[in-house]
Amino acid sequence: MSRTARRAAGPSFGVLVYLALAFALGVYFTFAAVQGDFGLFRRVEVSAKAQALKVDLARLEGQIAAMENLTRRMSDDFLDLDLLDQQARSILGLLRSDEIVLR
Repeated sequence: MSRTARRAAGPSFGVLVYLALAFALGVYFTFAAVQGDFGLFRRVEVSAKAQALKVDLARLEGQIAAMENLTRRMSDDFLDLDLLDQQARSILGLLRSDEIVLR
């Protein structure tokens, strides 16, 4: 049996190891691209969290605007007497002399 006949029978052991190593690396990098810290699933998770935080930010900005409005209405430059009366009733529990409280 000659050497050329043996090689023609199939790929050598080194080629099989090389192909197995290349396949294993391909599977590893594919898995890392999908499941890893910077993978597709993590990107979708971060995008969903960012969207939830944007909604939360909008809600908080609305609350801040409402508080700034109340603060401006109670300032020295602009005094809203109806708001002052409402705050005195709710926070301090004050009543006018002609009012009756039913509990």
